[in-house]
Amino acid sequence: MLSLLALMAFLAVEYGKEDVKLKYYDQKIEASKLTKEAADYLKDLRLRKSVFVDVVNDPNETALIGQDITPITTDRGYIEAKLTSTNPNFSAVVVDMLKELELEKNDVVAVAFTGSFPGINIAVHSALQTLKLRPIIITSVGASNWGANDPYYTWLDMENALYKKGIFKNRTVAASIGGGLDRGRGLSPEGRQLIIDAINRNKVEFINEEHLESSIQKRIDIYNHHRKKDRIKAFINVGGGISSIGSVENVQFIPTGLSKTLPMKNYPVRGLLVYMAEKNIPIIHLLNLNQLAQQYGLPLNPTPLPRPGEGEIFIQKRYSVLLTAGVSLFLTIAIAFVYFMERKRHQLGTEQVQMRPQTPEVDNQNSDLLL
Repeated sequence: MLSLLALMAFLAVEYGKEDVKLKYYDQKIEASKLTKEAADYLKDLRLRKSVFVDVVNDPNETALIGQDITPITTDRGYIEAKLTSTNPNFSAVVVDMLKELELEKNDVVAVAFTGSFPGINIAVHSALQTLKLRPIIITSVGASNWGANDPYYTWLDMENALYKKGIFKNRTVAASIGGGLDRGRGLSPEGRQLIIDAINRNKVEFINEEHLESSIQKRIDIYNHHRKKDRIKAFINVGGGISSIGSVENVQFIPTGLSKTLPMKNYPVRGLLVYMAEKNIPIIHLLNLNQLAQQYGLPLNPTPLPRPGEGEIFIQKRYSVLLTAGVSLFLTIAIAFVYFMERKRHQLGTEQVQMRPQTPEVDNQNSDLLL
């Protein structure tokens, strides 16, 4: 009987789970909707210009997936990670990280973009704008495979279109070619020139230092110039820009996601991530997107694309406290009832019946009968 009751109680609690909104739900929803709005605008812009959308490599038709190889493709990229990065709910992940740092309105956030993940760049823009933070953005224009690698529609072109439309209030203040040495090493002269043309047509300061170390220092100078007297409260890096990483060997020591400190290592070249961490500035490193998606309960390579507000980053199934307490109380009463009933039953079996002593008259009568 008790086993049956326990089983029924377990099923009631298990199937009685309720949806619980997680912290910062409203800001996460707002950021995700803004990300969707920005992505939809860019898609409409492409379609109005009769640009072909590759429905095989971009099954959700986001227009945020580039081509395999173009003259401005700098590094290897994986189509699965690119498709994962188009989920508008990544902005909720960034909101979650920024809120954990307890940033306040108008706090300064240094940002480094590349052209490799335009979907994540849009998500970061949306999260920062939703939380009313003040970004200082520097971009490496080159992109890995399937990123924003159309020479005539680079990340700078996308961002500028969103800025002109008024969807985003901030845009990149300076840009480099990106790729090897942050100067497009490995690209053809034509590819480097196409990126320089993109920087010029978007009217952005051009970072073109001879050495990687001086390119990193130039970026630090630009951040310091634009922050004025305010302190940089966080640094966000999207992609594997060499000026942020420092060297490919550093990748294994810099974890994806939010880090308030970095391990002490003999880094071959100290990129912006290491520099900021050494200044006790928290860093948000957005590179291994599939790993990050799994960590926050977002789907990998999703088809169809999730709508804003879908996923465990917003709502999670949790046990009902009221139901669990009620079931526990019921089980406790049932166990106590059975215990006392069993105790009483066993007590009846061990009771001693008091026998009345026989009187002498009875004894005599019995004696007569025997005679």
